[in-house]
Amino acid sequence: MTALSPSAPRSNLVARIVLSIPVIGWIARDLLHGDKNNIWFFIIAIVSLWGISVLTFGIPGLYLPAVGFVPVMWIILLLITRG
Repeated sequence: MTALSPSAPRSNLVARIVLSIPVIGWIARDLLHGDKNNIWFFIIAIVSLWGISVLTFGIPGLYLPAVGFVPVMWIILLLITRG
């Protein structure tokens, strides 16, 4: 590499760690650098997995993922109130 060749921009450590996780990193990299419609495919996949869990486990498959997202919603609400 010479001094005149452009170097790749350095990403932060958290992004590099998340993108290096096998399945989650592939999906995240595709969402970041892929087609703009990939987010819709991801949302459809998550909703489909939730529906499959309802068909497999019944009512607990419906409400347990929602209960699991309560801490995420708390963080979002705290960030909104901070401004």
